[in-house]
Amino acid sequence: MSDAVRFGIVGLGMGRGKAQACTTTPGAELVAVCDIWEERGRDVEKELGVPWIEDYDEMLARDDIDVIGVWTPSGLHCPFALRALEAGKHVCMTKPMDIRVDICDAAIQAAEQRGLVLAVDFESRYNPVNHQIRDAIQSGAIGDVIFGDLRMKWYRTQDYYDSGMPEGWRSRLETEGGSLANQAVHYLDLLQWWLGSVTRVIGNRGTYAHDIETEDASLSMLEFASGARAMVLTTTCSFPDLGSAIEISGTNGTIAWKDQQITTFAAAAPQDAGAADEPEYVRPEYGARPDEVKLNPEDFKSPADLPGNIIEDMVAAVRDGKPVQCDGREGRKTVAIIEAVYQSSETGQWVNLG
Repeated sequence: MSDAVRFGIVGLGMGRGKAQACTTTPGAELVAVCDIWEERGRDVEKELGVPWIEDYDEMLARDDIDVIGVWTPSGLHCPFALRALEAGKHVCMTKPMDIRVDICDAAIQAAEQRGLVLAVDFESRYNPVNHQIRDAIQSGAIGDVIFGDLRMKWYRTQDYYDSGMPEGWRSRLETEGGSLANQAVHYLDLLQWWLGSVTRVIGNRGTYAHDIETEDASLSMLEFASGARAMVLTTTCSFPDLGSAIEISGTNGTIAWKDQQITTFAAAAPQDAGAADEPEYVRPEYGARPDEVKLNPEDFKSPADLPGNIIEDMVAAVRDGKPVQCDGREGRKTVAIIEAVYQSSETGQWVNLG
């Protein structure tokens, strides 16, 4: 595999699946894995036939690795990425990009100065349906967007927050965000990707059902450059788990999405100015209701060469120079929104985004 893009994966919780993907993705080669938990590292070493390395600097010193994949606790994403970039490695990392905007900016600057690829793994961007929704919105299929709403109602036990390696990292502010940064960030990314730049935010967060430093519920309002607004509700207190849903309402139709599937994709049929007959069920003073047109997702664009996952994306970027689905500047956007919600929760005021 002389032309293979060679990967090293650090963090073998969620990163284990990405390490496995490196062994099955054409053009990718897994060279080494790194984790502080020896039992887990030895297990992956045996499964995938590559060396487990406990010392991250030792992995960075290898000259047979092109890309470092970072799957560490959220508050360590950019610190690990920065060290890899400084060692001359391309980087992909799991979501969120980090939990602080300033360190995201440092990683972006390091990558751009060195001409290296920096990508954030928002898995929803590899789903063709989500590209079709974006194209439908941008092409005006539902008219001008008026508002949207994101409702993520998940359930997590206290054991979930207490576990992990290092133990309890999901419960601490220095290593993790809460229901916004950990769980809802995928859908927050979709919302801003579909509707455009967020200009200001007002919100509130709190902890209601868990013994953690981070929030287990939040409610916020986003205002977009287009003038549209969106409500965002996130929680890990919902029993039973009700999943994630996004609805986008325009002047001429609605797109509703739940757990990676379109549930409503409809617009109002053009009105015939000469039509005089009204349906009997419509009260005259309300006017005739237009017919509903079912939109077909296949009529809207999804890239023909859309990668199936972050590993395929990095192979195309490093080997062929193609843009990744979510680079550092794009990944930073959700971190800035979340940071603004936290700030607004403390002040009770709208927070402007730069």
